[in-house]
Amino acid sequence: MTAPVDRSPHTDLSALVKAYDVRGVVPDQWDEGTAELFGAAFVQVTGALTVVTGHDMRASSPGLARAFARGATAQGADVLATGLCSTDQLYYASGTLDLPGAMFTASHNPARYNGIKMCRAGAVPVGQDSGLRDIRTLVEQWTDAGGPPPAVPRPGALTHRDTLDDYAAHLRTLVDLTGIRPLKVVVDAGNGMAGHTVPTVLAGLPLDVVPLYFELDGGFPHHEANPLDPANIVDLRRRVRAEGADLGLAFDGDADRCFVVDERGEPVSPSAITALVALRELDRRPGATVLHNLITSRTVPEVIREAGGTAVRTRVGHSFIKAEMARTRAVFGGEHSAHYYFADFWNADTGMLAALHVLAELGAHDGPLSSLTQHFDRYAASGEINSAVDDPPARILAVRAAWQDRPGVTVDELDGLTVTGPDWWFNLRPSNTEPLLRLNVEARTPETVRALRDEVLFLVRAGGSVAMPPASRVSTADPTP
Repeated sequence: MTAPVDRSPHTDLSALVKAYDVRGVVPDQWDEGTAELFGAAFVQVTGALTVVTGHDMRASSPGLARAFARGATAQGADVLATGLCSTDQLYYASGTLDLPGAMFTASHNPARYNGIKMCRAGAVPVGQDSGLRDIRTLVEQWTDAGGPPPAVPRPGALTHRDTLDDYAAHLRTLVDLTGIRPLKVVVDAGNGMAGHTVPTVLAGLPLDVVPLYFELDGGFPHHEANPLDPANIVDLRRRVRAEGADLGLAFDGDADRCFVVDERGEPVSPSAITALVALRELDRRPGATVLHNLITSRTVPEVIREAGGTAVRTRVGHSFIKAEMARTRAVFGGEHSAHYYFADFWNADTGMLAALHVLAELGAHDGPLSSLTQHFDRYAASGEINSAVDDPPARILAVRAAWQDRPGVTVDELDGLTVTGPDWWFNLRPSNTEPLLRLNVEARTPETVRALRDEVLFLVRAGGSVAMPPASRVSTADPTP
């Protein structure tokens, strides 16, 4: 690894380089020339001798991946290009080949965006504190200098390898679906990479797959490839009901996230899926550790503990969770955003493996999915509520000041501000990329959720420095006798 370089006072890529990846508008914020610089910087910072690359179906992705490869090979590294793949398929290649990797995708963002998700060998993430900051600094310096550093005398070689069949075979060694009852499943690929991977992964299984928007199209002609937005699963819900299907699956653009709807077309919360998969993993490995981020339902740690496992609460974000997976030797981790992490998959997130677990669990039972997941529906929740504010830190401080001295309340700042009462909690945290505050509320009753939501939003959006009038404030007293 090279020594840190001085930061250029001119070029600033802070709008392009995020906390966990590179992401921005093409060609306004970055282009193939920038991608070539990232390839050279990635090799210099990681010391990689060989790099594996992959890309999604966006129009700009193949060119960006080729440019990155030019930069990497000019610095002496070989590049193994896997071509079209999902992000977890790239993680598979990085893990099984023990190579650093770079995936070109902007996940669920609109068509004009693209990005790079980078990892070290074994799918270990590259984030701000694990190399991304150094990569950005080099790219900034070289941009000001008018180009990359001189090529080495012996450049690396570019080769191509399709990993789809091997990826699918590996997933199917982790979850056995051969003995399940026949199921009908509607899969909405959102014109993203699930349209490429699902036919191979699910081939030959006792499944009647109804494909929805499997055509690869980075313009996303039917809906955004973000299944957490209710507007983007309307077609899936309708089709599940029309087909009389057992369940529906929706994937985001790079297919590393999976969202589930039941036989009624009703959304199944990612927290419920986290609990369901956690029980399956704990059944195989009794007493193991399972991670959950602090936005998942309180149901999740309750279910883990009831099954004899150890629940560990983490910050939001894949780089934090993957690091904690390694530190705690957890077998599984889940996020409210429908990212699911598996020790058997190099601690990386894979929506496809989570989907296989859901199919296996449902296929082993006679009842509908709604009956399997009703045990995990213990609390009411607000969902994530975003507020655009001028000064997010000041608004968080105002909310903290209004709540910190109330009896029966605890406050922590693991990720933003979390305030917890006897049968409720809320979390208020800033976005990593926008001047937004994100609020999540959970409580035993919908009435308490609404009261908490309104009181916090009053402070956040109205800019108030005191809480709402006492008549509107939620009680902090323990309602149980």
